[in-house]
This record gives sequence, structure tokens and C-alpha cells, in this order.
Amino acid sequence: MTESLRVASLTLPHGFFTRIGGVSSGPYASLNCSVSSQDDPDAVRENRARVARAIGLAPASLVGLTQVHGADAVAVTTPWAPGQGPRADAMVTNRPNVALGIVTADCAPILLADAATGVVGAAHAGWRGALLGVIEATIDAMIALGARRHLIAGAVGPCIGQASYEVGPDLRDSVLGRSAEDVRFFGPGRRDGHWQFDLAGYCGDRMRQAGLADVTIVGADTLAEEDRFFSHRRRTLRREGPIGHQISVIAVSAGTIAA
Repeated sequence: MTESLRVASLTLPHGFFTRIGGVSSGPYASLNCSVSSQDDPDAVRENRARVARAIGLAPASLVGLTQVHGADAVAVTTPWAPGQGPRADAMVTNRPNVALGIVTADCAPILLADAATGVVGAAHAGWRGALLGVIEATIDAMIALGARRHLIAGAVGPCIGQASYEVGPDLRDSVLGRSAEDVRFFGPGRRDGHWQFDLAGYCGDRMRQAGLADVTIVGADTLAEEDRFFSHRRRTLRREGPIGHQISVIAVSAGTIAA
């Protein structure tokens, strides 16, 4: 059975899924949902099907993107085939039975919903995308579909935690170049000239600054919790080979589950 984390204020079908409950093996064990990985394609299809069914939708309803660490958000009207998503880092929809899926392995997955108007959004927010404004672009795209800013609930899912995320001056200078007040998201590093960056806190603050009153931070650390999450940084530090990616999904409404 898949494991997913839910946020009470996101009342529409959704889940921040872990790496638990799939059929992949080896470095991809077990719920790898990345179609661009070198994992067995049949295993990835089954994993993604399990995710879709877990929120009450048919497997063909789940769509993803070719994520590029940018700030573009696209509106989804009908599902496309796996691996055929546009180059973008966020999606929005007001169509029933479309599930928006974001894959991550340390970056922050962002799920957004206005349950009153039936509009949802999902974004992939690494530090570059967050800095460029992918969260705000997603909110704006939702509003273009009829969402009301003050009714949008947002959540930051499992990502690399501040205690695990040591960064250098290039990242810090880029973030502070936008706003010197964001120095509060940097703690002392373990090495001279380095800092610990609070990616989840930064993303949550960007949502609040964009006018969202209901913001939740799940708080799980993908690097530290090896049994539950894939982590690109952990793989890099250990000089290991390929890894999988977990997925976070949200939809407007549940429909009939199909095989």
C-alpha cells in the first residue's frame, strides 16, 4: 500500500506520496514515479497507477511535466500521455478527473487548492524556481481559471530540510539579491562561507506574501528520512548511482477508477 501525507485544509483529493508502496527495485525502490528515470517503464507505470487510484482517479488521469527549474505554469484541460508533458514547473486545472503530478527528490512540491471554486495547482519549487516566482505564477494561473486568492489553501510538501541543506554564497547571494529580508531563511553552516537554507520556510513565506492566508508546511526532510524519501543530495554526498523520485498529486474531484 502506498504511503501519502495529507493536509486537512486541502479538502480536494491529494497526497504527498513517499517512496513506499511501489513495485520498483534496487535504487528505485519502491514507489518511483519518474518517467524520465532509467527504471523499468512497466514498474513506473504501475507505480503511477497506484498513486492515481489512491486518490480515487483512473491511471490515465495523472499528468506530469518536463520539469526544468523554471517559473512557467500551464493550464491542463485534458490529460496527455506519460512523458509528453510540456517544459514547465507548474500546472493548474479546473477540470474534474485530472490529477496534477509533480515529481521531486529534495525540491519542494507545492499543492494549492480553492475548493470553493474547484481550481487546483501543483508546482515544483527548487530554490531556483521559487526565486524566479513559480509559486506566484501558479497562483496567478489559478486565479485566471476563477480561483479567489483569499480562498486558496497551500501546502509545502516533503523536501530537503534546513539542517540537511548546506549552501554556498552563490545561492545565498541570489536569494538576498531579491530581498535582504530573506536572510532569516539562512542559518549558520557547518563550514566557513556556507549556510543552512530553509527551503520549505522560504516557499511558505512566498505563498503568504502572495496573499494566501492558509499555508501548511509538512516539515518532512527528504535527505534525513532515507526509508521514506528519495534524495538527490543524499545520493550526491554518497557518490551513489541513480535514484527514483517521489510524487505529489492533487485533483479537482474523484471519479470512477478504471484499470
